[in-house]
Amino acid sequence: MKIKQEELFGAEDVLKEIKKLYKNISYHDELYKEGRPEISDAEYDVLRRRLDSLQEKYPQYSTPPKVGAKPSEKFSKVPHSMPMLSLSNAFSEEDIYEWNARNKKFLGLTSDENINIYVELKIDGLSFSALYKNGKFDLGLTRGDGEIGENITENLATILPERLHGDFPKILEVRGEIYMSHKNFTNLNDSLPEEEKFANPRNAAAGSLRQKDATITASRKLNYFVYGIGECSESLGNTQSDYTRSFVKLGLKTIPFVQTSMSSGRVTPVKHSISELMEFYYNVEQKRKDLDFDIDGLVYKIDRLDYQKRLGEVARAPRWAIAHKFPAEQAITQIESIDIQVGRIGTLTPVARLKPITVGGVVVSNATLHNEDEIRRKDIRVGDTIVIQRAGDVIPQVVSVDVSKRPANSIPYEFPAYCPVCGSHAVREEGEVARRCTGGLLCEAQLVERIRHFVSRGALDIEGLGERQIQAFWDDGLIKNVTDIFSLADKAEIISARQGWGKKSLENLLGAIEKSRDVSLEKFIYALGIRHVGEVTAKLLAREYANARNWFFTMQQLGSDSEKRESLNNIHGIGETVAGSLTDFFAENHNVEIVEQLISLLRIADAKIAMSDSKVAGKTVVFTGTLTRMTRAEAKERAESLGAKVASSVSAQTDFLIAGEEAGSKLKKARELNVAVLSEDEWLELIK
Repeated sequence: MKIKQEELFGAEDVLKEIKKLYKNISYHDELYKEGRPEISDAEYDVLRRRLDSLQEKYPQYSTPPKVGAKPSEKFSKVPHSMPMLSLSNAFSEEDIYEWNARNKKFLGLTSDENINIYVELKIDGLSFSALYKNGKFDLGLTRGDGEIGENITENLATILPERLHGDFPKILEVRGEIYMSHKNFTNLNDSLPEEEKFANPRNAAAGSLRQKDATITASRKLNYFVYGIGECSESLGNTQSDYTRSFVKLGLKTIPFVQTSMSSGRVTPVKHSISELMEFYYNVEQKRKDLDFDIDGLVYKIDRLDYQKRLGEVARAPRWAIAHKFPAEQAITQIESIDIQVGRIGTLTPVARLKPITVGGVVVSNATLHNEDEIRRKDIRVGDTIVIQRAGDVIPQVVSVDVSKRPANSIPYEFPAYCPVCGSHAVREEGEVARRCTGGLLCEAQLVERIRHFVSRGALDIEGLGERQIQAFWDDGLIKNVTDIFSLADKAEIISARQGWGKKSLENLLGAIEKSRDVSLEKFIYALGIRHVGEVTAKLLAREYANARNWFFTMQQLGSDSEKRESLNNIHGIGETVAGSLTDFFAENHNVEIVEQLISLLRIADAKIAMSDSKVAGKTVVFTGTLTRMTRAEAKERAESLGAKVASSVSAQTDFLIAGEEAGSKLKKARELNVAVLSEDEWLELIK
């Protein structure tokens, strides 16, 4: 029998692993934001799934999920009526078998009971939602960050049908994918000048859909498929298959089901076993090149909607659906040089400059080399002939080196010990894979990037102060620090004399700067660019300390007050890594001075602490005995979703014991401690 790691060790060991995973994932999330990912989608997914599985077992260590990208600055923001979640990825047969087994266990099914699974092509396009009211198209949104999307109604209206056919619900929100066919992509690129050509159909679709002028979107000949629903005023059936049949009757295009030679007779999108799914997967992988649109895998969904509802979601994705990705495509090319890029937080990242090569329909001229350990492990050198691949069909990386073709005068690559931008020492902390510049606020690369981060969408969101403007202001000495942004009004005459700055554009910029002075505490904390403090962590800190002055005062005490440091470290989702970064940041007097100036310059709103109005919010509950109306996993998740803490043993702090059939020692102890005991029916009535 296979024994899980957390069963071999105690909860303390599991907590250590969770902290390590969280630290690692946060590191890679930061690199991904900077456009310099070090690992493939598959490698990241392994880390994420391990963290998700541990946090599901130990919810007290869980952290808020983060899904998708922030909405674009071009369009207004609109909240989704229901969140648009992302999908977990699978890269092997074993992943799919494990997914299926987890679902059966959650639903209380035996291993030999089959679950019907609906399969569809995973379109490599841009997700959207479209709201129809009384059969007429009313609102179109991109997925955005899953909670808030971009309003693209006018553009989407050029692609979707204006009215639904037949017997439609009064309210129907459909969700799907916008894509560009290979034929239309080729025609579009042929009509564009070289500098405006798109790298691939997905980029072309995204760029075309986000045009401010809807007539341009209409001219790009985009297509769509729908695959699911959000808000709906009435039922469209009991299965995913029913949804698809309803879409067709309503006049909406659905994802085509590819016919393969996998079996004789009628082929349907519903599979009755994982072996059928795998056979179909390998057949579609061979046929994907014959399609006139890009796909990067298949999507498997539990067909029964009642099962979908029971399974729910975990962290950033539904349990009842999973994406089975195709393997990355590879090509052979040569390394012409190796450059070092310095990131916003001083990370030195090696990048291979390649002899341009086409991989999976995209011209690749750069590939990440990750870090100095990776270069040393693979013995990568300038002039080497290499195999590259687009991991997850996106991130170019070096797979291997063909040593037999290495030039005779080749020498090993020496990773620099100094920052190539400011010349400061580049050090590598114990236990870290990255080497970082110690120049801090002296390093031009970091200062410009810190300012860019400070004004970005997730931070102070200053429209009109983009990368080009910041760099120009930096070059002219108008901005040398984030606080200088708020004195640009005093330099209006100098700015207006610059090319491209008319009266209106200058007024807009100064107006945006003034508007940014009103900022939430969590956005302010995130804007500071402190290492390991992303948007999720900033939100946790804001909720804990409530206002800017309290947070600022406490952070300054971290280095000298062990109780405050320990209190910070014990916040769920924070941990020692974040506590260390905050301590180091506020140990620098210059940082303290900047933060203090910013607090006086800005109007930072106190954090709003969400309080659940459920009857069990903040209560500690314990389940015992056999539950008959739901599985133990379902009961636990429902309780936690209502704000309750689920414990494994009864104590004086227990508020409710939910006793199923054949309850034993826990029931006895609860009665001894006068803990409220509820039957399963009484519990369900309480939380109804």
